[in-house]
Amino acid sequence: MLSKGVVSIVDDDESVCLGTMDLIESMGYVAQTFTRAEDFLRSGLLRQMRCLIADVQMPGMTGLELHEYLVRSGNSIPTILITAFPKDADHARALRAGVAGYLIKPFSDRELLACIRAAVREPPGTDRRIETAHLSPHGGFLALARTRDRSESER
Repeated sequence: MLSKGVVSIVDDDESVCLGTMDLIESMGYVAQTFTRAEDFLRSGLLRQMRCLIADVQMPGMTGLELHEYLVRSGNSIPTILITAFPKDADHARALRAGVAGYLIKPFSDRELLACIRAAVREPPGTDRRIETAHLSPHGGFLALARTRDRSESER
C-alpha cells in the first residue's frame, strides 16, 4: 500500500502514541510519534505532515501551544487535540485557534478516524463539517468530524 503521507502523534504517554500509531498506519499513513512537542519541532518533518495529533496537557509546550506556534511560523498543519482533562476554556481557545478536532480521552477509533479524514479532506467527493456536541461524561466537549456525501446534501 502506498503511503498517504505522514501523521504525527505528540503525547507524553507512550502507550497513547503506540496505540494511535497502529491505527494511523492501518489507514495507510506513515505515523511518527514524539513524547515532547519540542522533539517534534526538531524532527525536520514539518513539510511532510498531513495531520498532527497532539495532547493538550504535556510538560513543556502543550499541544495547543504547539498548534499556535506552527500557525504563527507559517507551518500550519491540520491539528487534532486530545485530552484526558477537558476544560471549556481550552476547548474554546482551541476552536478559536482553528484546530481540526478536539477529542476527549478515551475516544473511539471511529471518532479519531473521522477527525483525521476531515482534517486531511479524505476521501475526495465528500463534504466535511466539524460539529461540536456534548458527548463527554465529564461535561467537556468533543469535536466530531462528520462527513456527508455531497450528493445527499444537494438533494
